[in-house]
Amino acid sequence: MLDQQMTLLVDRGVPAAPRLTPAGERILAAASTLFYEQGIRTVGVDAIAAAADVTKKTLYDRFGSKDRLIAAYLEERDRTWHRFLDDQLAERNPTTPEAMILALFAALTDWLAGSRNGCGFINASVELAAPDHPAMPVIVGQKRWLRAEFEAQARAAGFADPGELADRLLLLHEGALVSYRVAAMTSAPEVAARAAADLLAGWPRLLRTAR
Repeated sequence: MLDQQMTLLVDRGVPAAPRLTPAGERILAAASTLFYEQGIRTVGVDAIAAAADVTKKTLYDRFGSKDRLIAAYLEERDRTWHRFLDDQLAERNPTTPEAMILALFAALTDWLAGSRNGCGFINASVELAAPDHPAMPVIVGQKRWLRAEFEAQARAAGFADPGELADRLLLLHEGALVSYRVAAMTSAPEVAARAAADLLAGWPRLLRTAR
C-alpha cells in the first residue's frame, strides 16, 4: 500500500488577489520590490510612482494611501509564499505529520536561497511600530497560521503537549529567519531544520491504550 501524502491542516485564510488595472499591477510590483530591497520607511510614494511609470495621483487612486499599499504588498507576499509552499510540499511529498513539519522547515531553506533580506514580514513588523497599522493583521496572521499548523501536525502525530512543541518549533523557524538576516548566518535554515528533527525525535508521545 502506497503512503498517502499529508496535507496542511489549518485554514490559511489567504485572501484572493485583488483585481487591479495594469497601472495598479505595476504599482504593486514596483512597491513590492522597493519595500523588500530598501525598506518600507525608506521608500516614498514618489519613488514607487516613478518606478511604476505612473503619477502619484494614480497611486493614491488605486490604493488610497501608502499604508494600504504596504498592506497590499504583504498580502501579495503571503500569497506568493503559500504558492511556493504548495509547490515544495508537492515535490517533497511528506507522508507523516512529522515529515510535514520537517518539510515546512526544508521549504524555508529554499525560500531564502539567494535572498539577502530575510523575512519580509519580520522586517515590516520592525518598521511598522503602530499596532493599528493596516498591515499588522497580515503580519500577525502569517505567523499565527504557521504556529497553528505546527500544533495541528504535532497533535496528528500523537505528540504530548502539542502546543508547547508548536511554540518551540515556531521559535526555531523564526529564529532562523532573524539569524539569517541580522547575523548573516546563511546556514540558519539548515541548522534550524536539524534542531527541529532532533526536537521531534526526543519529544514524548501520548500513550495509546490497547483495545
